[in-house]
Amino acid sequence: MIPFRQIPQNLRVPLFYAEVDNSQANTGQTTQRALILAQITAAGTATPNVPVISQGSGDAIPAGGDGSMLALMLAAYRGSDAFGEVWYLPLADDPEATVAIGSVAISAPPTAAGTLSLYIAGTRIAQTVQPTQSAGDIARALAATIQATPGMPVTVAATVTATSGTVTVTARNAGPCGNEIDLRLNYLGTPGGEALPAGMAVTLTPMAGGAVAPDITAGLDALGDKPFDIVVCPYTDTASLDALRTFLDDVNGRWSWQQQLYGHAFTAARGAFGALVATGTARNDQHASIMGFYDSPTPAWLWAASLAGACAVSLRADPATPLQTLPLAGVLPPPVQSRFALSDRNALLYDGISTFTVADDGTVAIENLVTTYQQNAYGQPDDSYLEVETMFTLATVLRHLKSVVTSKYARMKLADNGTTFGPGANVVTPNLIRADLIAAYQQDESNGLVQDSQVFADALVVKRNTANPNRVDVLWPGVLIDQLRIFALLAQFRLTA
Repeated sequence: MIPFRQIPQNLRVPLFYAEVDNSQANTGQTTQRALILAQITAAGTATPNVPVISQGSGDAIPAGGDGSMLALMLAAYRGSDAFGEVWYLPLADDPEATVAIGSVAISAPPTAAGTLSLYIAGTRIAQTVQPTQSAGDIARALAATIQATPGMPVTVAATVTATSGTVTVTARNAGPCGNEIDLRLNYLGTPGGEALPAGMAVTLTPMAGGAVAPDITAGLDALGDKPFDIVVCPYTDTASLDALRTFLDDVNGRWSWQQQLYGHAFTAARGAFGALVATGTARNDQHASIMGFYDSPTPAWLWAASLAGACAVSLRADPATPLQTLPLAGVLPPPVQSRFALSDRNALLYDGISTFTVADDGTVAIENLVTTYQQNAYGQPDDSYLEVETMFTLATVLRHLKSVVTSKYARMKLADNGTTFGPGANVVTPNLIRADLIAAYQQDESNGLVQDSQVFADALVVKRNTANPNRVDVLWPGVLIDQLRIFALLAQFRLTA
């Protein structure tokens, strides 16, 4: 019997009737959306905690305000992922937050003409100076140049005395994000043509005093059941990371059996080796990754955005391909003396902190992107969720299985194995389901997501539930594909006698 769902059996009116069944035709794929969490300024037009889809590379400027975290993070993300669907979740400064402040103090003018190269959050401000200028003149000119530079995450004001001039630098967004705004002189150094003009004296006071990050819980709750595979978080404080863990976790979050939405959080943290070890070992979450760095002019929240954008492009194309060597667009590397040695990077990868490399041309690239998951429930070392690719491959395979099951078995009758029924009958048995699961696994194997299909078929269990005759239980023993990460060679050479 043909399994019609709509055309009745008692029709007597001629002639032709057709119904459409798409249960065998579904080849659709899930859209892998990205979500950027970022603060806006008072000038931003976006409504806090209301997610908005990005419709262009510059739409976050009016939404977040010029120089806001939102505008700068979206631009950093788009530097790598210009095609993917991106949403942003605007966050207001916490009412109790304090603002980070730093300064550039000029105590002596130059004795020769030159260029003052000041870097603010990695953006170079080149200020021409002359021996005829006073320290106050230079401070006023520098403040004007900074103010005229679009997209700066700070506001400035010049204070002048008879013998000196000071430019006070204030973060546009309140909270610890402002402490990430790096102030430095002559980042490129003499080889890059940057040096303090002769006779000039400048003292920098680092940005400090920013405290209290926004509570991201309300914003995450506002997302409802819309899936976001890439979640960019600008914060690594405990409260924010705990909120993300709850949002994504396996019990009641997006990886739970109730939601099946999945997703992964991308963050970055600045710190010396010991501080990063402390940050990583305090976490144990397979749904979050922290890129660790030290002494880069680029703020951590822009590291996070660039990292997520680079990963999104690769993960969307193939979730199982290793992310190593992907460049982080717009990220300035730490000076050579501030980069971690191989032994330190290896240790960080055992402590839940991801690592990067720097090419001779200064390009920053992912070395290994790991999750912060390190231990099982008994506190023993566990590397089952170590790699980010594992999580995204698993999500892709589960979504494929859900597509197969919901397309083919949405309205089916269930019978025991061995039941006799005619061709095309609207009946399924555990063995028929088993065959479809094996076929789906072989398709995933062909696509390079899993391996050992024969081992899978031998171990696959599909049976009716003993307590509920309308339920099928499945043990899915899939073997995910691996990534080539280590190539070890023993060069056991010989010399002629």
